[in-house]
Amino acid sequence: MTKRKFKCVCIGAGYFSHFQYDAWTRIPEVEIVAFSNRDPLKAAEITAKFGLKKCYADYREMFDVEKPDFVDIITPPPSHSVICAEAAKRGIHIICQKPLATSLAEAKTVVANTAAANVRFMVHENFRFQPWHREIKRQIEAGVIGDKLHSLTFRSRMGDGWGEHAYIPRQPYFRDYPKLLVYETGVHFIDTFRYLAGEMTRVTAWLRRLNPIIKGEDCGLVVFEFANGALGQWDANRFNEPNCPLPDARYTFGEFLVEGNAGSLRLHLDGRITLKKLGGDEVEVLYKHERLGFAGDCCHAIQRHFVDRMLDGKPFETSGEEYLKTLAVQEAVYQSAETRSPIEVKPS
Repeated sequence: MTKRKFKCVCIGAGYFSHFQYDAWTRIPEVEIVAFSNRDPLKAAEITAKFGLKKCYADYREMFDVEKPDFVDIITPPPSHSVICAEAAKRGIHIICQKPLATSLAEAKTVVANTAAANVRFMVHENFRFQPWHREIKRQIEAGVIGDKLHSLTFRSRMGDGWGEHAYIPRQPYFRDYPKLLVYETGVHFIDTFRYLAGEMTRVTAWLRRLNPIIKGEDCGLVVFEFANGALGQWDANRFNEPNCPLPDARYTFGEFLVEGNAGSLRLHLDGRITLKKLGGDEVEVLYKHERLGFAGDCCHAIQRHFVDRMLDGKPFETSGEEYLKTLAVQEAVYQSAETRSPIEVKPS
């Protein structure tokens, strides 16, 4: 595998972009040659924090002048379609933040256009790259809880969406999303559940709004049925707080229980994983995780994956085509909540 230095440009300078800029600075095969943002105060913060010298107000000009190998798009969802189209027609490879688009139809257009332009395209879906989910996957594949999955249950309480100042100052735009919990947060878990247990065939969902000052839903209970016979449950809200004194509810985002025909794996709020085989005691599974970057440094992990696949030409785990499968499930979740009935997942 030939090593090389990729020229990267980034678009965006909001709250989450800092995690991605930081991760790129720790990947030796990548050099950020420029970034683009229209807010001079945010741009100045990125310049000072990461030592970047070139900032463009117009990303199109940046594309034309810098001629990068790839672009990291870290902007709000409504902008993704146009930016991806501009990059694709210039032959620039793309890694794009989620939510990928404002609708499944728009996401399909983005994926089709990038494929037609023969540029490589990956969605920055980092939850499956959190170290605890990678370890749980390794344990499942090693057969430690048996050869048949029974259930996957994730309970999440974020505590950042209550009161009149919900989501301020970190991500105030959440308050105006017409769809929030599943669109912004739940999609992570749909993808992670798919990563761990395979494709879903049917979903049943109940969604509510607990905080009246926001526009979208902030509470949900979703049941997934998998092709392999397993059941998944995602029980989440961003209103209530976790029942523990942890300083950061955004480390693991909640507690996970994965059960099979020979035992269970449990993810704790502090990142520990424990294993209980049927008839045995619960023991800790030793693996590496640390409070670095975002949620176990998963931005670095997914961006490392992007670079590795750019180098070896193998498929991205969260390629556009693969991610459409996740978005098809997301659409089924909203349909189920609206119709108050189970919904079959349609192929993307």
